[in-house]
Amino acid sequence: MSVYTTEIASDKIVSDNPIHQRLLKAYYLAEGYVNGDLLEVGCGEGRGIDLLKKRIASFTALDKIQSIIDVLQDKYPDYKFLQDNIPPFSKLEDNSYNTVVSFQVIEHIKADRQYLEEIYRVLKPGGSALITTPNIKMTLTRNPWHIREYTADQLLTITSQVFDDVEMKGITGNEKVMQYYEMNKKSVRKITRYDILNLQYRLPAPLLRIPYDILNRLNRNKLKSSDNELVNTITHQDYLLTDNANEALDLFCILKKN
Repeated sequence: MSVYTTEIASDKIVSDNPIHQRLLKAYYLAEGYVNGDLLEVGCGEGRGIDLLKKRIASFTALDKIQSIIDVLQDKYPDYKFLQDNIPPFSKLEDNSYNTVVSFQVIEHIKADRQYLEEIYRVLKPGGSALITTPNIKMTLTRNPWHIREYTADQLLTITSQVFDDVEMKGITGNEKVMQYYEMNKKSVRKITRYDILNLQYRLPAPLLRIPYDILNRLNRNKLKSSDNELVNTITHQDYLLTDNANEALDLFCILKKN
């Protein structure tokens, strides 16, 4: 996968700001959970490393994109960055980490049960894992980069089959965030109304990725143009942790190993 798709929101592209802040919120929430030896599965461009590093003893990251791994290893020489196509986590030992974080990853994983089992395997007894993923109930259109998306109940079911304790929460937004969401929903509907043959769900995902990225970028730019102040001023503080996962934008799942 190219690094530079709309699937990876940039902190440098202004029109990406609402999505970047939404993804960043998970790391702010993780501050209260991480400790000791931390593993991040699917680190991307290292969005949360600087935020979490002061709370941990060591940091290891996995990602499938070698170019990202190379850049991050140069930037953070004291940490360990490993390229791997997962699951399994073939380069990691059992019972190695106090905490695992894996944000916006499980929806990309075909073998989702094995992915969860591998997180459990590498956690130390007493350790915790945090995962986030989009709430399919709030998804506006098919994302061809995703293998699947989950409801809160579906994610609770599969995680409970692997972990000893599961707590399901969500990340939602305040009025400012939901105003952006409603603008986005209206704009997306204007685009998808032309899909009279429902091709977004009928065509193979790889065929949809390029048009998806083009239309997604155009849509984000249009939203910025229509309300520049709203897009610019959304911060991570506008995203909120909620116990009502069913209506959240993202599911935020806390997993524990006894």
